[in-house]
Amino acid sequence: MPHNWKVALGTASCLALGAAAQASELRDDALAMFAAVPSTVPAMTDNPITPEKIDLGKALFFDPRMSASGVFSCNSCHNLATGGDDNMPTSIGHGWQKGPRNSPTVLNAVFNEAQFWDGRAEDLKAQAKGPVQAGVEMANTPANVIATLNSMPQYQDWFKASFPGEEDPVTFDNFAKAIEAYEATLITPAPFDAYLNGDDAALTDVEKEGLALFMDKGCASCHNGVNLGGTGYFPFGLIEKPGADVLPPDDRGRFQVTETADDSYVFRAAPLRNIDQTAPYFHSGKVWDLEVAVAIMGTSQLGTELTEPEVDKIVAFLGSLTGEMPEVVYPVLPAETLETPRPTGEVVPN
Repeated sequence: MPHNWKVALGTASCLALGAAAQASELRDDALAMFAAVPSTVPAMTDNPITPEKIDLGKALFFDPRMSASGVFSCNSCHNLATGGDDNMPTSIGHGWQKGPRNSPTVLNAVFNEAQFWDGRAEDLKAQAKGPVQAGVEMANTPANVIATLNSMPQYQDWFKASFPGEEDPVTFDNFAKAIEAYEATLITPAPFDAYLNGDDAALTDVEKEGLALFMDKGCASCHNGVNLGGTGYFPFGLIEKPGADVLPPDDRGRFQVTETADDSYVFRAAPLRNIDQTAPYFHSGKVWDLEVAVAIMGTSQLGTELTEPEVDKIVAFLGSLTGEMPEVVYPVLPAETLETPRPTGEVVPN
């Protein structure tokens, strides 16, 4: 009896050591491809982050008066209550026009190497200037934005506190820098980050199996780094082009930025954090089911027909990327004055 007990204990110990080694190997493989969300707000290029600037950027993010109509704010298309996007195929903008592409989430966007599906904005402050001036989105002008801000004494005070020492702090550049400062705080640490940091129990067995598949099948070759995407540009349909219902032929992606033939139908790899909160999927916003989206990526990008159990496990892993939202308290905005520019009419286009 004692001898058999020792043999059994030895066998159990070996099994435990083997399982621990396997778990450690999976984490080591993951750490070679991904990185956990940092515990502090990342530093911005030429834009020191301060509490005053964050508060100003938050007010600007939620203020619909930054649009010509007074209807649309940054939060309209990047709704912090619904995953940082608007959960529509393409967003509704000025004059109730529909935008050309699905609105990406603003959550964790600070970790993207560039902004927009085609990467045309190098950072968040460059991105902040785009929708404000786009005729299909907020349809405003820098001059009108500055006139609006200068018409409200509270905004003037906030800009002075955010950009101390500047003779004229209310500028369009500073408007964008303040929004960047706020958006840089919209970080959502997830169970996957706890796992990368050493907590084996942070992921279920099925999520770990999905993580292994995600790496083994090649998904991580495009969707890697802190944001599991948001870096690198790849053809949509690397192996097999999806149909026009998923890949509209009139949107040639990064080609519209570079005018280089090789960039036709090339898009920035989508970041995958909070992906189960941000349907519909792809730049076209044509796919509402995450399982279907994963299967499409298998055939179009990897040349692999993923089985239903494989898709289920990968989707389970993607669920571990859904993180804890920062607390968002709706800001009280400055009141208009008689000098505040009046909103333009919202006319439905013919």
